[in-house]
Amino acid sequence: MATAARIALIFALATGAIAQTTAPAQSAVPATWPTAQFASAKDPGVQKAVQILNQMIRALGGDAWLNVSNMTSEGRTYGFYHGQPNSMSILYWRFWEWPDKERVELTKQRDVIELLIGDKGYEITYKGTATQEPKELVESLRRREHSLEWVVRKWLPAPGTMVLYSGTAMVERNLADQITVLSAANDSVTLAIDGQTHLPVKVSYSWRDPLDRQFDTASVVFSNYKLIQGIQTPFSVVQYRNDEMSGQRFITSASYNTSLSPTLFETKGITYNPGTQKPPK
Repeated sequence: MATAARIALIFALATGAIAQTTAPAQSAVPATWPTAQFASAKDPGVQKAVQILNQMIRALGGDAWLNVSNMTSEGRTYGFYHGQPNSMSILYWRFWEWPDKERVELTKQRDVIELLIGDKGYEITYKGTATQEPKELVESLRRREHSLEWVVRKWLPAPGTMVLYSGTAMVERNLADQITVLSAANDSVTLAIDGQTHLPVKVSYSWRDPLDRQFDTASVVFSNYKLIQGIQTPFSVVQYRNDEMSGQRFITSASYNTSLSPTLFETKGITYNPGTQKPPK
């Protein structure tokens, strides 16, 4: 977000232009929660935003959700191009470890593997291990750094973060409260939170493309929540890019805080460069 836009938001916040109605009193929340730094806020817009964020965290599972260390899931995934499916469904297995490790195994044979470790990305196939294409890596890191877990657990407690109540909107045929989280780096994410269940239904963000200098948008929509180990888990996750569907994932099973082998997030080095090498026979 541009500096001028940030200044405008700060001014609106200071003058009470974002929300004119005083939010109901908030119940006490643990001092360890990411929203704790806003507990003493006087502005009604901030109070309302924090109240809704705390309701969301409670609905997701409270401390159980905040303290998730890893997740294992499996199901089917679909790819889309210009909003239309470009392949049949593919079986997948996903292993995720907070904060920055992810392994996705694709196909029935589980012979295509995508790894994201820190700021490095890899693809492992029968050809060998290759680094992820730079454009794909940038998009993978961007999705991670604007994910719900990242925004709540890293952005909210960070110095300089602002939260703003942005009103209501119809999202997936449900009336949702919209909360904008603005980081000290002038980056922002909008969370749409169901007004009845208090569960998140959509995460949206935008960025300026470095080539054409135009703004691009992305969003993730969550639905079909199921309670797993005390944590509300969306079994349907849909990704959008510039308002066109770009990916869809249906979970069939999930578990949290299992003993994941460290080898899941290891590589034996780069063995294949698709730009300069022919794959092995």
